[in-house]
Amino acid sequence: MSLATAPEPALISAWRHAPPLKFAGIIEGGLTVLCLFLFSQGLIGPLFADPADPESSAVLRLIWLPVYAITLGLAAVRPGAILRTLVSNGLLLAVVGLALVSVMWSIDPDTTLRRAFALIMTTLFGLWLASRWHWREMILLIATTFGILAALSTFMALAVPSLGVDHAVHAGAWKGLWWEKNTLGAVMGWGAISAYAALRFDPERRWLWMGMAVLCTALILLSTSKTALLAWILGTGSAIGIALCRRGFGFAALMLFLAVTGGALFALILAIAPVEFLALLGRDATLTGRTDIWVILAGQVAEQPWTGYGYKAFWTVDDGPVFWVRQGTSWPVPTAHNGWIEVALAVGLPGVVLMAIVFLQAAFQAAGRLFAGREAYWAIPYIALIAVVSVSESNLMQQNSLGWLLFVATAAKLADRRARS
Repeated sequence: MSLATAPEPALISAWRHAPPLKFAGIIEGGLTVLCLFLFSQGLIGPLFADPADPESSAVLRLIWLPVYAITLGLAAVRPGAILRTLVSNGLLLAVVGLALVSVMWSIDPDTTLRRAFALIMTTLFGLWLASRWHWREMILLIATTFGILAALSTFMALAVPSLGVDHAVHAGAWKGLWWEKNTLGAVMGWGAISAYAALRFDPERRWLWMGMAVLCTALILLSTSKTALLAWILGTGSAIGIALCRRGFGFAALMLFLAVTGGALFALILAIAPVEFLALLGRDATLTGRTDIWVILAGQVAEQPWTGYGYKAFWTVDDGPVFWVRQGTSWPVPTAHNGWIEVALAVGLPGVVLMAIVFLQAAFQAAGRLFAGREAYWAIPYIALIAVVSVSESNLMQQNSLGWLLFVATAAKLADRRARS
């Protein structure tokens, strides 16, 4: 047989004769995982930035430029799909647009403009994610990313403990690819619920997803983050509750009763013994000083209730309103440690109202999937976790944030009535 008629290797033959769209999908899938990894800020943050001021890192700022270029390129490939998603998420766009408009009254216009652009690009990637993939594909790509993050965090803690393990304030606590243990715990909490959802969509690889859930849970325990552990309990309980609700009316009624009773008991504990409860979590009665910050910031919000101080501007002007916050708390407060107060400082109470409507809309749409749709195993626990974390962390409307990106993608997907599993 001559070389001219020799058969091609199977892999090359498959590549040459497969439909172009299949390989376009593979490329888009790979870019999705890559960008999700970068938005998590795993590894690149500790290597190239100061945890006290990540925005000061020139390397970190340069890394985002190709991510934004990829985002624009992916959106341009499928303009019809992204436009339909934009149209169906007008309130979400209004919230993000308000951040950009706040340049007009910002106390630091340059910072607001730069970070508002980053917020727009982060939101655009989330919207593209929702427009490009069906629920099954999107959740499997998200779970794959979290699996990679979990595996690399384990490697970092074991092979490079100088970076992967805390040796200062929380000596021995694992922090994996991030600056601190709480971030590892939070990301692994999301990873666990993504594994539960992936298990529902891809039962053929159940051992892979079950193993990933176990690994994420182990990393939460090794991080020693009690907040992350509570979030894991909430996410895992939500997944179990959804499964039980779908077993019949009796189970659904029982789960509703347990949820109401548990919520009432939790409120009672906080009312009767809040100090003891917080001590159990390793917190003081002011949530490590958070309530002191909130009281002072409430006064600052009252000074500019309709406009706020400009997106991400409040904390950048040292001799501005933040001066009185730091004077009152006697430490250099970096954020509000509350998602809703942070939004109020950035874009005022109108922005808080818009954000609340967007959030409640997503929550109700997720609850509507309780009895049908495998996506409920991701959407309901994830939105519940975002709601809980927003009480003590500035996690809403965050630029270059995986948490915000996934909320946007989940909310946009829930809003699409044509979305298929």
